[in-house]
Amino acid sequence: MTLKSTALAATVALGAMTHMAFAADEPIKIGVLHSLSGTMAISETTLKDTMLMLIEEQNKKGGILGRPVEAVVVDPASDWPLFAEKARELLTVENVDVIFGSWTSVSRKSALPVLEELNGLMFYPVQYEGEESSKNVFYTGAAPNQQAIPATDYFLDELGVEKFALLGTDYVYPRTTNNILESYLKGKGIAEEDIFVNYTPFGHSDWSKIVADVVALGADGKKVGVISTINGDANIGFYKELAAAGVSADDIPVVAFSVGEEELSGLDTANLVGHLAAWNYFQSADSELNDEFIAKWKAFAGEERVTNDPMEAHVIGFNMYVKAVEAAGSTDVDAVRTAMYGLEVPNLTGGTAVMLPNHHLAKPVLIGEIQADGQFDIISQTEEVPGDAWTDFLPESAVLKSDWKELGCGMYNTETKSCVQIKSNY
Repeated sequence: MTLKSTALAATVALGAMTHMAFAADEPIKIGVLHSLSGTMAISETTLKDTMLMLIEEQNKKGGILGRPVEAVVVDPASDWPLFAEKARELLTVENVDVIFGSWTSVSRKSALPVLEELNGLMFYPVQYEGEESSKNVFYTGAAPNQQAIPATDYFLDELGVEKFALLGTDYVYPRTTNNILESYLKGKGIAEEDIFVNYTPFGHSDWSKIVADVVALGADGKKVGVISTINGDANIGFYKELAAAGVSADDIPVVAFSVGEEELSGLDTANLVGHLAAWNYFQSADSELNDEFIAKWKAFAGEERVTNDPMEAHVIGFNMYVKAVEAAGSTDVDAVRTAMYGLEVPNLTGGTAVMLPNHHLAKPVLIGEIQADGQFDIISQTEEVPGDAWTDFLPESAVLKSDWKELGCGMYNTETKSCVQIKSNY
């Protein structure tokens, strides 16, 4: 080898080593796509703070693959089309490796075409209506069979509810969930005229007529229950009107799917005692890991801050992402996705969260009763229930199966034995 060629080889080798050193120091970027303003800020700001805490903790452990972890926070401002724009910004301008974000289904569906176009990956931490399975989303919140259906069964079997008021915010999650629940209730023998359905806009504040209509539903003496898919700060006015009308939980119980400790922290809960919420986690869950998490959260965010279910979903999702990246040895989306299947991490209620091939988790179902201090007394808890992307209670969905691991399909028709490929276009 000549002196010139030896020098060239040494230069190439040095360049490669420099590139490897640079890559090792290059941060793993995590996009945080949560509304910090607008009607959903009441719920989503806490999830942004949760991600910042988790990332800070991970960096204290040495990062991931020896690389620091960096949060890239944006504010889609409760503006649903802006979720798509901010997702694109995160993936193409900020070059994030993964996104944790969204609350409402309309915000998730806004971002979904961008995620699929650019092969981005998002962890979605909130209960939702199901009827969706994208290879670019891991759904760490509850599917209907992990929240809505068990809560309805509790009303039927434990409280003897005979008439149902399905009250929701006017967007896809409440409408699809209530469509499922109407079908389920009719299958349980509840007459159509005994099901009252009403939708209101985001931020709705005048609840007097709707509460009066709910009260009137029980004029014949039958037991009435409210299943609430009301989202965001509209809950404040709803519960205030219930109290003003003198409606107690004994009179007309409410079970909410989007009201947790964070939402209650802004309310006078004196008149809400006894009303219910269905989630997969409550701050009052009795486990050592939960005690540790609460202590860390209060040290990070303030003693007055509370924990809630979507926070636990982000904890589970983040811990799974870390394990998947470490197993894959890379942040490559396809490699991480493959490494996710079958991953197990502890949940905060004392059990184990498992990532299923349909991109949903196995989760316990908890029903909590509101206490005067804004916390929940857990009155019912199941073992881990596998999340179902497609409900059994709508005929067109009952034949569908999601399996991204073996079938490579989120919408497999078990009757025709074929995969229905639908490009998201929301």
